[in-house]
Amino acid sequence: MPVRCDVCHKEFPSRSEHDKHARTHTGKPFECTSCDKKYAKRDSLRNHLRTHTGDRSFECTLCDKVCTSSWALRCHVRTHTGEKPFECTFCDKKFAQRGSLSDHLRTHTGDRTYECTLCDKVCASSSSLRYHLRTHTGEKPFECTFCDKKFSQNFVLRSHLRTHTGEKPFGCTFCDKKFAQSCTLREHLRTHTGETPYECTLCDKKFKQAKRLRIHLRIHTGDMPFDCTFCPKKFRHASSLRSHLQTHTGDKRFECTLCDKKFTLNSQLRVHTASHTGEKPYGCTMCDKKFSQSGLLKYHQQTHTEKSLECTLCCKKFRHTASLRSHLKTHTGEKPFECTLCNMKFVRPAHLKTHLKTHTTEL
Repeated sequence: MPVRCDVCHKEFPSRSEHDKHARTHTGKPFECTSCDKKYAKRDSLRNHLRTHTGDRSFECTLCDKVCTSSWALRCHVRTHTGEKPFECTFCDKKFAQRGSLSDHLRTHTGDRTYECTLCDKVCASSSSLRYHLRTHTGEKPFECTFCDKKFSQNFVLRSHLRTHTGEKPFGCTFCDKKFAQSCTLREHLRTHTGETPYECTLCDKKFKQAKRLRIHLRIHTGDMPFDCTFCPKKFRHASSLRSHLQTHTGDKRFECTLCDKKFTLNSQLRVHTASHTGEKPYGCTMCDKKFSQSGLLKYHQQTHTEKSLECTLCCKKFRHTASLRSHLKTHTGEKPFECTLCNMKFVRPAHLKTHLKTHTTEL
């Protein structure tokens, strides 16, 4: 018959399990003789003592990591196997550790008893509250032994240390790639499984990574946060800005091996090289057209699809992001392309080019 805790009403299969749990309410009688830490369970104290003695006798057979307890080793091995034995009874989520499941269950039950005294945030666990409090205090107790960086959480320090040691403990089960962080492994695994869990709420596109979804959303919002410091152009991606900046600096590092032309971007060199070879490797799967550039293929493929990009200010829809961007300027009145010979401004670069010809004919 299960034994129920009088304080929190949790049930346990035996009296001994109940008694161990009861100490979490009444106190922590097992004290470390080397520091001031106390524990509710004798096993917990034994595991802690190994952090002082250096006894790390539980070695992983899949990598070179050594753990201080059999429990820690079991948890670590699951990072290799992907095993998640603890399943939520309310939804289909699974977890590698029982504590993670316990924290998750509170999101269903509403039992969020750990309240911050500095703001109105309520946390699902005492550890979450500790981490949260550091956002107020600025405390960063975990210091890197290789550099002067400090961190508010131990797991962030562990992840950082791998940038120094080169350790990559998270191996892919489909190929031989290894990663320094479990989250990077999870993203990589989706390249094998095809899983796309991040869905756009404004169209039907799905993505493997949350950051890809965030970037995609800029298509709908028109947000272009990366500004050129030399001209009024703006970009959706930091990489696009970096490439564009080279057009101002005049740095042409990419040279054609078939002629003497040089280019600021590698992509420009690839396109140019195709003009020598006539190669068109990018074929449309919906018709027989072929293209020398992947970008041209993507642009063409949108002619086969419906107009899924909707203007947030009116009901017009577009197939191409460039068309949506140009259309948005009709609402804002923005004319970023200015003639350097007179004071006229234009919505599109093509309009500016056409206008510039009026100056050349005058001359």
